Amino acid sequence: TEEAEVIPESHAYAEFTNGMPDGWECADGWCNGSMFNVTWRKENCTFQNGKMQLTITDDKKDGSVPYAGGEYRSKDFYGYGRYEVRMKAIKNDGVVSSFFTYTGPSDNNPWDEIDIEILGKDTTKVQFNYFTDGQGNHEYVHDLGFDASEDFHDYAFEWHKDKIVWYVDDAEVYTATGNIPSTPSKIMMNAWCGTGVDGWLDPFDSSNMPLTAEYERISYTDNK
Repeated sequence: TEEAEVIPESHAYAEFTNGMPDGWECADGWCNGSMFNVTWRKENCTFQNGKMQLTITDDKKDGSVPYAGGEYRSKDFYGYGRYEVRMKAIKNDGVVSSFFTYTGPSDNNPWDEIDIEILGKDTTKVQFNYFTDGQGNHEYVHDLGFDASEDFHDYAFEWHKDKIVWYVDDAEVYTATGNIPSTPSKIMMNAWCGTGVDGWLDPFDSSNMPLTAEYERISYTDNK
């Protein structure tokens, strides 16, 4: 696939004291399909008390998907560097709270992605993964030693040409070195419930909605 001609930004920062910062947007009106059992709705991306909330609810609008989720993304693309988030995850079977970089065919790019995902079925762990031109299967699960749904913690990764290094509360916890993605990507985060992936997420428990992941701040700095 021919890559889009993108000049990566050298830094980015978002905190939510004054609502949604410039240069960012909430996804609205579409579904990723496959394992995602939500339609992204801008009303499921809110800003209160100096934080951003990404919420899973019943979908109030017409559609073939029963639930709505929140997704937040940068408008610009970013390359090698350090990506950081301070967040509190959802504790609930069948859901994912995430922070990641992504680009793909919708950007006229290969599918490249680097993930931090907290599965609601066990919020004492975090899963790291990445995709290079659509090739994944690099999952690694790290035992946090705390419950990610009870308080805000810092999660980060440093993306280099030859490796990805993940951090939790500034401590280095895992490094990957094989077939590293290279395409500048958008910074993204979302909260969603799954379908057809019970072996991974456990069946979705819809009895506790609304379900909300909270984010305090996001940052990127290049590693030059």
